[in-house]
Amino acid sequence: MPAPVRYSPDVEALRPDEDRTIEQLNETFDGILETVANDSGHAVRSVHAKSHGILEGTLTIDAGLPPELAQGLFATPGEHKVYMRMSTNAGDILPDAVSLPRGLALKVLDVAGERLPDAKGTSQDFVMVNGPVFQAPNAEKFLGSLKLLAGTTNRVEGLKVAASTVLRGVNKALTAVGIESPTLGSLGGAPNVDPLGETYYSVTPFRYGDHIAKFSVAPVAPALIALTGTEIDASGRPDAIRETVQSEMAGIEGVWEFRVQLCRDLERQPVEDPTVQWDEEEAPFQRVATITVRPQDSWDAARVDAVDERMRFAVWTGLAAHQPLGNINRARNAPYRHSADFRQRFNGCPIHEPAGR
Repeated sequence: MPAPVRYSPDVEALRPDEDRTIEQLNETFDGILETVANDSGHAVRSVHAKSHGILEGTLTIDAGLPPELAQGLFATPGEHKVYMRMSTNAGDILPDAVSLPRGLALKVLDVAGERLPDAKGTSQDFVMVNGPVFQAPNAEKFLGSLKLLAGTTNRVEGLKVAASTVLRGVNKALTAVGIESPTLGSLGGAPNVDPLGETYYSVTPFRYGDHIAKFSVAPVAPALIALTGTEIDASGRPDAIRETVQSEMAGIEGVWEFRVQLCRDLERQPVEDPTVQWDEEEAPFQRVATITVRPQDSWDAARVDAVDERMRFAVWTGLAAHQPLGNINRARNAPYRHSADFRQRFNGCPIHEPAGR
């Protein structure tokens, strides 16, 4: 297997229109944020607005990792408290019969080391979805899709539910003949799967100390693996996913592996195009840590208030050793902060990083 590519700033190629695209992303997200907040009286995130579970657990970094894996956060064996937020990707709060891709956001506490610019606190955030590729090759293309979705914000829910049913059928037919469609999934055609059984991916690449990597979180506890691919019937149950996760986590211990996929060929594993899946045979995922979550109430009111309402999850919150790379990641910085600032102002509730232990 080729040696992992060493990180250097020239692995990124800035686009001349990035600043203007980011301005337009902020403007489009504003439309989503303002529509939802004004209609509901409460501001939520501009993407992944609806939570299905907030979990508290422990990230245990493996001892004895080889040098190429012992980088950044994962350079020092030990334990860290972690919060996990499970969600779906719409910017408005929809009934769960509208089936969308699942999201998993992690906040690892008490992480020592040089911080990214403007990264407050001592946390390291990871933001993932249950698919290995992004729906657009760059921020400009994503902006086009976002404008279409923004126009449907808070429109008639019944139509969205009906459309989702149709799109799910189309997506299943395509999958049966080997065609994957992230776009159909993002529009409501994703399988309505149990988030506890899913494998999640960072989709975009990051600096990994001396190297470049993508990340993944995969279930390994038998009780979680048994849920992989299980679909939830949300008919007449607007919060079916949240209720299902709450019922399941009350009685099981969840264990996931945190895995790293090192870039070994910049041509075959590009930094700037997240629609390209890095072949796992050429660049395998390797375990660097485990996440353990004891049985708990995944919708505990105090934890939901502390994490869902008063915290933000952003790929630019963390160590310089895990700097987000590529056009999509560069375009995520300002809009994530913009969304959190809006929530903070509208709700009158400060967004903060946890103080640690």
